[in-house]
Amino acid sequence: MQTLAFGTNKRGEKASLYVLENSKHTVIKVTDFGATLVSVLIPDKNGVVRDVVLGYDDAGEYDRQTSYFGATIGRNGNRIDKAQMMIDGKLWQVPANEKGNSLHSGPNGFDQVVWEVKEHTDNSITFFHLSTEEEQGFPGNLKVEVTYTLTEEDAVEISYRGEADKDTVMNFTNHSYFNLGGHESGPVLNQKLQILADAFHPVRDENAIPTGEIAPVQGTPMDFRTMKPIGQDIEADFEQLKLSGGYDHNYVLSDKVGEMKVMANAYCEETGIAMEASTECCGVQFYAGNFISDHTGKDGKAYGKRCGFCLESQFYPNAMNQENVPSPIRKAGEVFTTKTVYRFYVK
Repeated sequence: MQTLAFGTNKRGEKASLYVLENSKHTVIKVTDFGATLVSVLIPDKNGVVRDVVLGYDDAGEYDRQTSYFGATIGRNGNRIDKAQMMIDGKLWQVPANEKGNSLHSGPNGFDQVVWEVKEHTDNSITFFHLSTEEEQGFPGNLKVEVTYTLTEEDAVEISYRGEADKDTVMNFTNHSYFNLGGHESGPVLNQKLQILADAFHPVRDENAIPTGEIAPVQGTPMDFRTMKPIGQDIEADFEQLKLSGGYDHNYVLSDKVGEMKVMANAYCEETGIAMEASTECCGVQFYAGNFISDHTGKDGKAYGKRCGFCLESQFYPNAMNQENVPSPIRKAGEVFTTKTVYRFYVK
């Protein structure tokens, strides 16, 4: 494993970049700042190496931007209504950072932390962080690990492990933006996507908090059960797409947590690069990059609206405030683990 300097964040903390490679010369790059996936480098159908995730060249750029490119998200991915929840009979208020709600755990999320490297091999690395109760306002002190593994099958495995000294939320995810044409190739609207889900969670307004309803995708532009271009229906006259500026919704994979299942498939005809995404989570947030601003990314390349898409495996949004859904709250002393896998190949 190669280790490189990766600049400093706004607090002056030094970050490092770690380069992992398998025997097929597929490469991933991760940084300890935010335990972030920076690059996935894979040859396309013509042998041209493509970097298929969006990112930046140093920690300072990650610190200045607000799209969570590639970051580990926690303690809670997605949104919490009014930034509050009842846990163990007590109302907990966490910092709000989006229209009065908590998004991705507020301003002090895991994406802002320089993680400790616990262990590594040539093709895997484990980051560790102690998240105190004071850090984000969630109950308890949480020991959390995230492990990136690059397999010989060109899969990026992301495994999480958490254990806390109080009942608390553990809803970890990765916020990579994929572009199978290469990170510099512009909008992903012609790339094809399949999401293996029969239902999704409608949101109640532009604040993107789910109504609690589980709605069938059949007969709506939300239906990705059969692979189709991401942009085919994104501008349809459909209330849910208008409220969110495009796709930014949780898809219901299961009501069970811990069972590995394929959640999505994606494909770019121009490069021949395909991706199969699997998870042990019960939901996946499909976000079509509707609000990526025009700015400069890795290698000086231009990024903009819908130039990447996210498949964020997770518990259902705002699940801690809903009944009769899988709960992201784990008991004190309970060890919680989950894994999501993104496997790349060429058709």
